[in-house]
Amino acid sequence: MMKRKSKRIGLPEWGLQITALRERLGINQAELARRMECSAMTISRWERGLLQPSAEHFIQLGNLADKTEAWFFWEMGGVRPAKVMEALQASPRAKRASGTAQYYGHYFDGKPANSGKPPHLVDVPLPKAAIGTHGQPGDRRSSLRAIPAHSAVTTPASWCPNPAYTSLLRVKGHSMEPVLRHGDIVAVDSFQTERGDLYGQLVVVANEQAGLSVSRLRRYDTLDVLEAESRRYDPVILSKASGWRIVGKVLWWISGTP
Repeated sequence: MMKRKSKRIGLPEWGLQITALRERLGINQAELARRMECSAMTISRWERGLLQPSAEHFIQLGNLADKTEAWFFWEMGGVRPAKVMEALQASPRAKRASGTAQYYGHYFDGKPANSGKPPHLVDVPLPKAAIGTHGQPGDRRSSLRAIPAHSAVTTPASWCPNPAYTSLLRVKGHSMEPVLRHGDIVAVDSFQTERGDLYGQLVVVANEQAGLSVSRLRRYDTLDVLEAESRRYDPVILSKASGWRIVGKVLWWISGTP
């Protein structure tokens, strides 16, 4: 058992999530391949981290998943919550559809996170995950919505424009000082990922190798750049080739947390 676990440590998150989905469905690789209209060898390569699914396949996997897994696959396929909500609001069935969208909010012990709370308060989940800074890798996660939460912090609803998409993450490293310090907790809104709305803002980004990181997004001519607050660290170009992508906007943070 220990040997099998050690082999899985270096696998990309999407590979582990695909295996977990297949096992939860109680099917083998051949059956998943049938549902995905691909070969069993392709499924095997996905689960071993040798081949990343296409955007279309990620969306198909999300369609097979339950409410706690779906958004991970959809986001990997390029689906953005903000775009989905725009489409829902434009639909003549917007009211019914928006109710469905809330179905994918954060849950604790099988109940909605904000169940029983006064309307001016919301519970924001605190997952067991950390975001790095320039020079300090964070947890290897591709989606904030796929990280299990072990507790929640009650905050004013006015602090969270999209509470179902907001989570709290602890910062590792010192390159964002003096704005963010090692050990601070930041509130991240994964609904807000459109670059054009985030220039000059603190954002959380993800990379398959470096994991989660917090940075400041800047625009220079035609280049989108991720910068540390400390000029001792080189900026990083935000592009498809670099492997970095925005997973959320930093709303606010708490300093000096234990």
